[in-house]
Amino acid sequence: MCSRLPETREEIAWVGIRWRIRKKTFAHVLMIADAWPPAYAAAAGTHGPACVLTFRSSLAAYEPDAFTKHPFFRPRWFPDIAGVALDKDTDWDEIAALVTASYGALAPRKLAQLLSAPVD
Repeated sequence: MCSRLPETREEIAWVGIRWRIRKKTFAHVLMIADAWPPAYAAAAGTHGPACVLTFRSSLAAYEPDAFTKHPFFRPRWFPDIAGVALDKDTDWDEIAALVTASYGALAPRKLAQLLSAPVD
């Protein structure tokens, strides 16, 4: 779903895989195992194994209670970051909407406007 967004690139991050628009990361997927990486394990409240996705959301920045109930979590390294544990119960339509909104928040205006352009 990330790779279908305009001008994105997928790359190996320091841990896991991230998707970027220009120099900004709008989605990052990684595995937590044996409480590593520790910042993610603490934020997600798990020692693992767990697969998690972090993304940007203005709701996270302005609503203190947003993304605080499982499967969501709130890392503290950016005010507008949120995370979600991915598992067999994941609502992929919801994830697609969250990732698309994250992309739209970080993409240059011209690219973000392509998200709402009508499809022929």
